[in-house]
Amino acid sequence: MSDDIEAPMGQTLEKALESGAAAAPPAESEPGKGEAASAAAGAALTADSGSEINLDSLLDVPVTLSVEIGRSKLAIRDLVSLNQGSVIELDREVNEPLDLLVNGTLMARGEVVVVDGQFGLRLIDIVSPRERLKKLK
Repeated sequence: MSDDIEAPMGQTLEKALESGAAAAPPAESEPGKGEAASAAAGAALTADSGSEINLDSLLDVPVTLSVEIGRSKLAIRDLVSLNQGSVIELDREVNEPLDLLVNGTLMARGEVVVVDGQFGLRLIDIVSPRERLKKLK
C-alpha cells in the first residue's frame, strides 16, 4: 500500500460513502459488460484528505464465499454423543433465505437453486454498503 494514505481503508471508504463520493466513471464502456462491472474496474475513491484510493489492485484478491443454512448451540456433552443419523435442529425456518458470507462477513441473503446438478444461491437481498463497512471495523 502507498504511504500517502493516512486513514485506514475502512474509514476512508466510509467517509467517501458519507460524503456521497461516487466511483469515477470508466473512460469508455466495453460492449457486453454491465455498468457495475465497468464502473468497478475503473473505480477510485477520493478521501476527505484529497488522497485517491485506486481499487483496481483489490479486484484480483481471492475471497472465500460460504452459505450458512443455520446455527445451533450444543453443550459439549451433547456434541460428543452425536453419531451417524443424529439430527441437529437449526435456528432457521425452512423458507427463510440463507446467508451469503464473504470471508465470514454477511454480504447477502438468497435462496437455494440447482445449476447443472450443483447447488447455487440466487441472491434476493444484498446488505447495503454502509452496513458492510460497519462490520469491517
